[in-house]
Amino acid sequence: MTAHVGIIGGGIAGASVAYALARADLRVTVVDAGMHTASHVPSALINPVRGQSGGVDTRAPEGMALTWALVRDVVAQGYDVPHAQSGVVRPLPDDRTRARFERHLPGQLPHEWLAHGQRPEALTDGWAHALQLPGGGWLDGQALCQALLAASGAEVVRDRATAWEARAISLQDGGTLKADAVVWCGGSVGSTWAGEDAPHRMGTLLTLNRPASEVPLSFGAYLAPAARGGVLGATFEAPTHRWSLPCLPLLSLSWLLGKGTALSNLEHLMVTGQWTGSRLSGLQAGTDASGVWRLSGLGSKGFLLGPLLAFELAGRVQAALQSRGG
Repeated sequence: MTAHVGIIGGGIAGASVAYALARADLRVTVVDAGMHTASHVPSALINPVRGQSGGVDTRAPEGMALTWALVRDVVAQGYDVPHAQSGVVRPLPDDRTRARFERHLPGQLPHEWLAHGQRPEALTDGWAHALQLPGGGWLDGQALCQALLAASGAEVVRDRATAWEARAISLQDGGTLKADAVVWCGGSVGSTWAGEDAPHRMGTLLTLNRPASEVPLSFGAYLAPAARGGVLGATFEAPTHRWSLPCLPLLSLSWLLGKGTALSNLEHLMVTGQWTGSRLSGLQAGTDASGVWRLSGLGSKGFLLGPLLAFELAGRVQAALQSRGG
């Protein structure tokens, strides 16, 4: 009899776990409330060189390669996932910042320092250096999550999980989902609903009537294309210990627009809307004391490392089920 796995959460972690398990011929049910999913970002940056320190996760090249492979896979199956592996340009303000970035860059990560004449036309003058990362780009987060879930063939239950244990999930409607294994991928809002104390950080994208640059630009904030128009976004609010309803304080809006203006001339662009989401930090990938598998706390690396860690976790779940069956 085919083993059955219940997954809580349909963001990039849960959707990737579902896709990986389904490819291994397991039966999958995903419980997803469909609310406040940070993975449903209109334009997620696939950027292996992180933040203003230029840190590079040791698994970033591997994770980036798998994410793009998954995008190609679901697109080949007929799913629409707006994306472009166009590269990412990281402008840097001074020699000291460049030196810091250079210390972190691994030899196996393709990169190029751009001369002034090679830089994207949209990038403003005044940046001392510009680092191009040709393996990066952008993708529509919601479209990829939905494509992975649909391609997996998983049953999706639109409900909120209220409690869970190693082989059962209790639902808000009063029902119980029985499974041979349970994987929790609840993210920021799910962690708060579960009463957990963990660091959360809010970030906002302003949607634009057109992209400021066809190649994403990132330092402090980022500008990137989207399925419709473009985005200006960043994760900038102070960390909190609970998820809260998304909002955009006026001072944060001013800060975001200032960062965007430093990257490119926004004078002829129009803001068409706003998207705000909350990320959970503190990576957990394994089983907890109750026997529930967990993949959460990906933070801003959800689309960079999430699929890679999800496939690895799915392999461990499958091995555990096979061992139990044997």
